[in-house]
Amino acid sequence: MDDLFGSAAQDGDDDNDDAVSTAGSTGSVHPRSGQSRATQPRSPLAVRMRPRTLDEVVGQQHLLGQGSPLRQLAAGAGADAAGPAGPSSLILWGPPGTGKTTLAHVIARGPGRKFVELSAITAGVKDVRRVMDDALTARDLYKTTTVLFLDEIHRFNKAQQDALLPGVENRWVVLVAATTENPSFSVVSPLLSRSLLLTLKPLTDADIEGLLVRAVEDPRGLNGNVRLSDEALEHLVRLSGGDARRALTALEAAAGVAFGDADDVVNSVNAESEPGTPVTGEPVTVELRHTERALDAAAVRYDRAGDQHYDVASAFIKSIRGSDVDAALHYLARMLEAGEDPRFVARRIVISAAEDVGMADPTALQTAVAAAQAVQLIGMPEGRIILAEAVVHLATAPKSNAAYMGINKAIADVRAGLGNGIPTHLRDSHYPGSKQLGHGVGYKYAHDAPHSVAAQQYPPDDLVGRDYYEPTANGAERDIAVRLERLRKIVRGK
Repeated sequence: MDDLFGSAAQDGDDDNDDAVSTAGSTGSVHPRSGQSRATQPRSPLAVRMRPRTLDEVVGQQHLLGQGSPLRQLAAGAGADAAGPAGPSSLILWGPPGTGKTTLAHVIARGPGRKFVELSAITAGVKDVRRVMDDALTARDLYKTTTVLFLDEIHRFNKAQQDALLPGVENRWVVLVAATTENPSFSVVSPLLSRSLLLTLKPLTDADIEGLLVRAVEDPRGLNGNVRLSDEALEHLVRLSGGDARRALTALEAAAGVAFGDADDVVNSVNAESEPGTPVTGEPVTVELRHTERALDAAAVRYDRAGDQHYDVASAFIKSIRGSDVDAALHYLARMLEAGEDPRFVARRIVISAAEDVGMADPTALQTAVAAAQAVQLIGMPEGRIILAEAVVHLATAPKSNAAYMGINKAIADVRAGLGNGIPTHLRDSHYPGSKQLGHGVGYKYAHDAPHSVAAQQYPPDDLVGRDYYEPTANGAERDIAVRLERLRKIVRGK
């Protein structure tokens, strides 16, 4: 595995992480490359692949335009930063793995500025005040601006955040604070008003894919020592959830598994050949099975644009219709774990509530609509709980497709040309001259009749006596069937 973890770094910042065995140390010879094993492991792949300039940053292009606060801050005190406006303090808000720490380290490389990094997990007011004192000294004596990167600022309490205010307000420091929680609730208002809030978006699948491909080829990364199969790449992208750090960590783990398998094969070959037989140094292929073993997560066979998309969705709806709640939950899990859009799932549930449950349980549609709205409001992963509740309601509810069948039969008659005209007493009688045409003449206002049901003709002449809705004996439709029989007798004058 030296090809992955022990080769010399190409980036100057990583030289110390790649120290190889010194004279007198005990190192083994790698069977594939013949190189001595390193006694000190390299930095994590996610650290080695951190961008060195803003141009290398993946995603967040909405924050990196020319003249943006991040560009100005990264430019340092050089000519690119010239202008009447000084650097602004920033609060970077976004999910994990979207580049908050990366942007801070890119800013650290800017010329003419001193960079100090604190973590709100371990730092306190004393540390903040020491940074402020040092920053004031650096400004007054050396004309140097201090950039303070404070990670996890939401972990600071009010008193600790208040300690930042004098330095930020007087620009003793330029604060770059990172948080995964909404700053409106986790950062004190005075600090918010003195800083620019920049929102980082989750990385897209294309962003993650490009990052993984770059990590495979880049000398700072895997240096071309591995190949990534299409299936493995798709699996890594899907499981990353838009988190670049997670994607790179998973890639490194999968590469380690692949190299381990390659070592086993090489050792087996060498055991049957002459000692010292050279073995080809071809790149090792990281396959889907390697990513599954590394991440302990099986790849879900699901293509959102292909057959699996429709097959699983079909099985999902049919399981609800068939009242198999366990199978329905299984297919729901398969879709969600494969990255299916939860809004698509919610729409299918709403349709199923009306088509398959119908009037046997009228509350099912209310649950389904509420679930669809809640998923849009809450998002994932908590949205899975809401969808599961709706699925359980529908799958265990009494079933009826009577309303669905009724509208289909009515549409079939319309398409067949039936239903010509409208009885004159039902036609609009509000416009001038309508009475002369007989419109509305003889119409019986239902609320004037007993039980608010009047006996009169409602359908066209050729559809009188035609029944579209035929309720079942399931659930609430048992009572509806009895009431409907009485209604039809009264309306039709029988």
